[in-house]
Amino acid sequence: MMGVADGKAGKTKLPDFDSLWDYDHPDASERKFRELLPSALDSRDFPYLTQLLTQIARAEGLQRKFQDAHETLDRVEKGLDKTDDKTRVRYLLERGRVFNSSGKRDEARPLFSQALDLAVKTKDNFNAVDAAHMIAIAEPTEKQLQWNLKALDLAEKSADEKARKWKGSLYNNIGWTYFEQEQYEESLLMFEKAQEFQEQQGDPTKIMIAKWCVAKTLRMMDHTEEALEMQRDLYEQYQAAGRRSGYVYEEIAECLTVMGQEQEAQGWFAAAYEELSKDPRLADEQDRLNRLKELGKVSRPETPGH
Repeated sequence: MMGVADGKAGKTKLPDFDSLWDYDHPDASERKFRELLPSALDSRDFPYLTQLLTQIARAEGLQRKFQDAHETLDRVEKGLDKTDDKTRVRYLLERGRVFNSSGKRDEARPLFSQALDLAVKTKDNFNAVDAAHMIAIAEPTEKQLQWNLKALDLAEKSADEKARKWKGSLYNNIGWTYFEQEQYEESLLMFEKAQEFQEQQGDPTKIMIAKWCVAKTLRMMDHTEEALEMQRDLYEQYQAAGRRSGYVYEEIAECLTVMGQEQEAQGWFAAAYEELSKDPRLADEQDRLNRLKELGKVSRPETPGH
């Protein structure tokens, strides 16, 4: 069974490394995974070890350490003939993700397709949904919707509760596909579904992200006051949790600008720049960051009040 291995001192329960993921802090996740390597090696549970390495590679990729990630996956690749189908699926997924994150979508897509085919064939529902959703991410905009809907169909039909939990992410992704096509009503519907799903699941961070998406879409639909009220509520929630969200600051600034309150918006733009300029996910969005910097007349060190 995955996670249980015959070590030298009898049966040793190995930790569920997937539960250690913090996608917002891949550096911390990588450290946690690496701490498990000695016991994984001692266990001689080869699928566990190789799957752990795939997640180390994923963490490296999220930190934009693409060469390191590929080298980690090279270690996995050498042992694929000695492992199981689930490990092969995860290897294909993570190799594809590293290519995709480094801008090599044409190299990523066939890997995701192979992962999907193998996962479906072996009834690995969770990773089948993951693969379909990654194909959607790697495809051009006009093909994204069909693949996200395919992933959603797999998730909704699965008896695997873990696979069904993909629905929240998929509603979100489909919402963004509609958003990018400026189909804001359809986008709003999907983001509201995502919010409802996340509220059922009860993860406060995911609920706040879902609400942020709803509010941003409302702004694009010219419901600016409602959007601003939602973003201010989110600001209070992040404050109460002792956290900062540059994305919330940015949206508050955008709403205030639309409402002609440029002076107040300036401080929020500055605060947004301060946070988002440190976010590796925006490394390729220099125009966006430059705009925040310019409109914020940087720098104002603390988050403004309201």
